[in-house]
Amino acid sequence: MPGKLGKTTWHAPTLSAASHELDPYLPRSGNLGYRVSRYDLALEYKVNSNRLSGTVTITASSYEHLTRFSLDLSSGMRVERVTVNGRRVRYTHRFGKLTITPASPVPTGGAMTVEVRYSGTPRPVRTDWGTVGWEELENGSLCANQPNGAPSWFPCDDHPEAKAPFRIEITTDSPYYALANGRLVSSRRRAAQTTWVYEQVEPMATYLAAIQIGQYERRTMTDGPVPMHGLIPPKLSAQFDVSFGRQPQMIKAFTEMFGPYPFPEYTAVVTEDDLEIPLESQGFSTFGANHCDGTLEHERLVAHELAHQWFGNSVTVARWRDIWLHEGFACYAEWLWSQHSGGKSADEWAHHYYAKLAASPVRMPLADPGARTMFDDWVYKRGAMTLHALRLRIGDGDFFALLRRWTEKYAYRCVTTEDFIALASTFTKAPLGDIWQDWLFTPDLPPFPTMS
Repeated sequence: MPGKLGKTTWHAPTLSAASHELDPYLPRSGNLGYRVSRYDLALEYKVNSNRLSGTVTITASSYEHLTRFSLDLSSGMRVERVTVNGRRVRYTHRFGKLTITPASPVPTGGAMTVEVRYSGTPRPVRTDWGTVGWEELENGSLCANQPNGAPSWFPCDDHPEAKAPFRIEITTDSPYYALANGRLVSSRRRAAQTTWVYEQVEPMATYLAAIQIGQYERRTMTDGPVPMHGLIPPKLSAQFDVSFGRQPQMIKAFTEMFGPYPFPEYTAVVTEDDLEIPLESQGFSTFGANHCDGTLEHERLVAHELAHQWFGNSVTVARWRDIWLHEGFACYAEWLWSQHSGGKSADEWAHHYYAKLAASPVRMPLADPGARTMFDDWVYKRGAMTLHALRLRIGDGDFFALLRRWTEKYAYRCVTTEDFIALASTFTKAPLGDIWQDWLFTPDLPPFPTMS
């Protein structure tokens, strides 16, 4: 790892990576031989029976000669029909892989339109990080896909680097509000059902795709320059005004620190159920009723999920080992918002969590924490500490200029730790090698950073 400090990985600004390798952290997720350029989902969901049916159309092109190829889809869903370029084809569906044999081989560079019709009772999949994917609520449903739960409800190339635009059409019972990624372009009610259509133009990783369904009221918090909405149970309206009331100020502060908000709008969803942790999706975040208690106790989580729109959703890791580029940045945004809003300073939070890190040493480097521990709290806090060390070394002006350039240069693209190291080197003449070595590549906790 230390030997790669000077290496830069460049990613062409395509809608989907030209190709990608399977990730050693999730070797059974993702597929080879093609790239996806668009997903079109036409789904129907019955809330009472938790029944999902639909047709997913995937537009893709091959980067090698394909006699067969695969998609990720949970074995809990039943495939009814598959076509490639309009022709019905043979397929097998085992162990979470839908393997498709086209009627004739697809040549290198060939275009494919793959249509999959399927149905079933969606359930989250069991992983080393708990259950992830489609979850049934007491009165609705949500999607919590990170890192590999998307195939619990639609066929896809489930790899973070395989980003693509989406069109999501979801039909469900009329008393319910259905939210999906992107702009709502239409909603039409017919008898007892309503069909909602969303267009997600900016490329999106599959783990960030989500549908949330519940008996919500929609509240507009501000209509410009970034429209912000709340989707909440009516009984939590008053609590929402307090717990989420400072989001407009928050997005203004983050825009100044991180650069323009990367999507057309933002929505905070609060479910009727309690949730252990909130979760981010592209363009919106989901919180439990326990996070909406009429206090500011959980505001750090509100800041964390909002920050993911820049760090994770627009700028996305190309490989899961670099998850600190999501979680460390979002955690540091919590500290920055605290200071901006009159609470503890970022430096005070850094001292607070440095003591906790020192009390619980780990054996893995931050830049490669291991699959089982990549979502452990120490990754979040040490990632934030790494940014604080960098900020103290290069100064506020260059540090925030670096963050704004990072989100601009890699908007809607995928990145690695080496990309950040290379970009940071252009913002200072000060040597940074010891910071990367100490904070990213060495498991031992270095001394608390000091200002240069």
